[in-house]
Amino acid sequence: MAPITSIEYFRVMPRWLFVKIVDSEGQAGWGEATLEGHTEAIEGTLNGFIKRFVGLEADDIEHVWQLAWRQSFYRGGPVFMSALAGIDIALWDLKARRLNVPIYQLLGGKVRNKVSVYAWIGGDRPSDVESAAKARYDQGFRAVKMNATEDIGWLDSPETLKASVERLKTVKALGMDAALDFHGRLHKPMAKQLAKALEPYGPLFIEEPLLSEHPEGIKQVSELTSCPIALGERLYSRWDVKRYLQDASVDVLQPDISHCGGISEMKRIASMAEAYDVAIAPHCPLGPIALAACLQVGLNIPNHVIQEMSLGIHYNVEAGDYDINSYVLNPEVFDVQDGHVEAFKGPGLGIEINEDLVREVSKTAVPWPLAGFTGEDGGYREW
Repeated sequence: MAPITSIEYFRVMPRWLFVKIVDSEGQAGWGEATLEGHTEAIEGTLNGFIKRFVGLEADDIEHVWQLAWRQSFYRGGPVFMSALAGIDIALWDLKARRLNVPIYQLLGGKVRNKVSVYAWIGGDRPSDVESAAKARYDQGFRAVKMNATEDIGWLDSPETLKASVERLKTVKALGMDAALDFHGRLHKPMAKQLAKALEPYGPLFIEEPLLSEHPEGIKQVSELTSCPIALGERLYSRWDVKRYLQDASVDVLQPDISHCGGISEMKRIASMAEAYDVAIAPHCPLGPIALAACLQVGLNIPNHVIQEMSLGIHYNVEAGDYDINSYVLNPEVFDVQDGHVEAFKGPGLGIEINEDLVREVSKTAVPWPLAGFTGEDGGYREW
């Protein structure tokens, strides 16, 4: 047993926040506490956690998690749970490295030898999806995801939805599966129409057809379409997902390992979902540490179906030369072959972080700015 001696965090480009924990034996683990657009809030919360956690036993991951949850009084939500996720992932990495095994071995071992993955195409204002999908196919992917629409009015012309259907048909014609992310951009009058319009063309799933703050609306949409309903990136704990499982309104849960309290809570959410015959497809348009953590859980849980990867996502491209491979010394572990990533064999998360580069980039990295859309009338629209 060895107590935690230091916890550091590093803001890095394009929009990620890494956490490093070291114990008294010099063993280190890495986590990711990225919350897009809210970096400084996470850093403030981590400062508080550092004061409480240094000196605790690094092996006692559940003790640390429960201390954070039970003795915070005000708890939950994206900021609190993202900061806790960074700590939790780093502790799992540290412990598994000390035992010289992959994290999935500590979770009970593998239930599969490789994980199905997909990548993004099209950007925030989706266009040119045919060539983008072909490029993803050449990279080894057999499934992609794209935003269903650009920004759209609360009640807009039905004509605005036709391009969404055509993009889905275009990608499907290439022999690839395609998920469409409504991104919470549509309100109920438009979401109902688009779900029905897409249905004949078999999307892999439709994501966030409405914001998760409208559970009754999601239930209504789920009863109108046979398209699998996916959501979960804006649900931050097992208590948040409970309503959707009980309502039978979601087919695919998408918890984000950097937003939902880390590996510990992701595993618990997956077990809850399995009892309701709901699949897990973790949300992860984030960095390499979050992705590696997702893959470790994906290798272990029986109801995992597919994993999001941010390789070459538009957010990374817009930021310059920073992608999921930038901070990793063994990027080959993320290689995609015939739609899958092979099980990691190395200890801990299975990735080796280029700490020198992380420290160098963190000296000048700025917080990722929040984005948004404004309609023709000057009113704000959902992003």
